[in-house]
Amino acid sequence: MSLTEKLKHIKIVRSLMYSVVGMITYPGLAIVNKIKIEGTENIENLPRRNVLFVSNHQTYFADVMMFIHIFCAVKWRKRNKLGIPYYLLNPFTNLYFVAAEETMNGNWLTRLFKLAGALTVKRTWRAEGKEVRRGLDPSDTRKIHKALDRSWVITFPQGTTKPFAPGRKGTAYIIKNNQPVVIPVVINGFWRAFNKKGLVFKKKGSLLSIRFKEPMVIDYSAGVDEILDQVMDAIEQSKQYMLKGKHHLMNALDK
Repeated sequence: MSLTEKLKHIKIVRSLMYSVVGMITYPGLAIVNKIKIEGTENIENLPRRNVLFVSNHQTYFADVMMFIHIFCAVKWRKRNKLGIPYYLLNPFTNLYFVAAEETMNGNWLTRLFKLAGALTVKRTWRAEGKEVRRGLDPSDTRKIHKALDRSWVITFPQGTTKPFAPGRKGTAYIIKNNQPVVIPVVINGFWRAFNKKGLVFKKKGSLLSIRFKEPMVIDYSAGVDEILDQVMDAIEQSKQYMLKGKHHLMNALDK
């Protein structure tokens, strides 16, 4: 195990990283832009382990940082708001997030994000900027299984920031095998506010919305395809949601 892998499992290290990265990102999320948060009542009383958040994906880092801010705020009994980020004095660290290995190794800043709890996985479809079709890597799956055994995990079933991209079966396998509490999340506005990485502003004053839905009711004995379809419906990225509203159309055209 590498030094980075060892460090990110140490609570005091992760607390420090969450505080530092949180303070760096707070102005861009909550001051430069506007935030609309809904449904945090659905995450207030969740178990400490085996909880999987599934969400659509619009930037590499801004989406995840919003999750971290919200979870920290909820720990301090805030509901559907962030307010002053004093919650970063004692952040919520019982959390990991799934991220592409090549993205997290990009530069010193992404490596800092990695220490905040990234579960790095090999991309199924892309490697070094080229299209590569790979099967599910068992070692990547084991990382997520171990993380769910002791904490919450955020994953993005589409594995890409492209709207309405098909979901990947790996998420459905994880749900079927681990039987976690699954919380679907729908985000929007990040694509408008930030560049693809989520580190540079595109349009200041944008509305960033994030909505936590109630835990999904899942038949864990169902087939992988059926579970995946249910997940994609829940995060509003299935065919029935495609171009359903004006913001979806704008999102698709912008990409």
